[in-house]
Amino acid sequence: MSELFQPIDIGGLQVDNRIVVSPMCQYSAVEGTAQPWHLIHIGGLMLSGAGLVIMEATATEAAGRITHGCLGLYNDANETALKSLVTEARKLSGAALGIQLGHAGRRASCRSIRDRNKGESLPAEEGAWPTFGPSAIPYDETWHVPREMDADDMSRVRQSFVDAAGRADRADFDLVEIHAAHGYLLHQFLSPVTNQREDDYGGSPENRMRFPLEVVRAVREVWPRHKAFGVRVNSTDWHPEGQSIDDAVVFAKHLETAGVDYVVMSAGNLAPGSKIPAATPGHQVDFATLIKTHTGLVSMAVGLIATPELAEEVVGAQKADMVAIGRAMLDNPRWGLHAAASLGVDVDYAPQYLRARPNNWLGFSLVHPDAQPVEATRQMDRPASGAGWDRPELKATLPPNRQS
Repeated sequence: MSELFQPIDIGGLQVDNRIVVSPMCQYSAVEGTAQPWHLIHIGGLMLSGAGLVIMEATATEAAGRITHGCLGLYNDANETALKSLVTEARKLSGAALGIQLGHAGRRASCRSIRDRNKGESLPAEEGAWPTFGPSAIPYDETWHVPREMDADDMSRVRQSFVDAAGRADRADFDLVEIHAAHGYLLHQFLSPVTNQREDDYGGSPENRMRFPLEVVRAVREVWPRHKAFGVRVNSTDWHPEGQSIDDAVVFAKHLETAGVDYVVMSAGNLAPGSKIPAATPGHQVDFATLIKTHTGLVSMAVGLIATPELAEEVVGAQKADMVAIGRAMLDNPRWGLHAAASLGVDVDYAPQYLRARPNNWLGFSLVHPDAQPVEATRQMDRPASGAGWDRPELKATLPPNRQS
């Protein structure tokens, strides 16, 4: 029996399996507002076979966007568009749907991936906006110098996370993930490389954790307990002066005390001088294992987990409770369905795609020669139960002859 396809509870949320679609920036919003691309993108990933899909890093205020095209959740237009997206996405599968909330801090006001051949930091003529962070240290010598945040800035940003979480709840997301990794604002406070303050928010590890923990606690107060609440953490800065995995474990223990349900262990992107080792499959899994070992949090692993066999090994060997998959999902938006076939597991398909199900399509073994045979026990003209398609609201989307 595959452990990857066993259900799991994250806080008050039950997820059908251990596969997570990682948040991935799309750089396709307009003034922070989701566009048709987002529905097509997320809609496709809701059909991937993953138990949980998490939308991209979403700014809690306009100044917190990475680029002009980044998603936001700071005004009514943003909220309305996302609520509509969630409503439509829920018609597609029983997968849980989450959103990642973040703030870019000193890494805001930059070009998107398409245009970075011209340099990353936005010039004034391309609509640059002022940036800020824990200290007035630019990301690189060609970047804007951020303004050091004062008490009013921290109060405003803290409240922006609370307000965005409230909007996410009204939009009917199942899960909120706070982004405290990848060199963005909350991570900037955590790392001594980017935080050189001399007040209560800088210096010792406890002081550097203060503001991120204030944000997490404030969001915990408004985010419903029957939903899931998590944080993405940098396990190491890959920098000689940065924070280490030991620091990350201490931070995770504080997050658990603050009421967080799960932690994703990521790494890198803090500063250009970071020397990141060559990535190998599962190269960050050991970081997730430490969280599983030293806390009671649900532990989510990331880092080139590109094959079903590796994902199964990570979960089956209890190295992590879940696996978060990013680029492999962009490459193959049916990754979860194909993983099930590779592991010999019969899972639900959307009724519109039942003809491509392993036990309904003779060509499946030609396209996927490594897949294990799945016993043909279900009829082609009706969806399976157990992962969402037996829900009344989804049954109603089927033709009458398929609703029985």
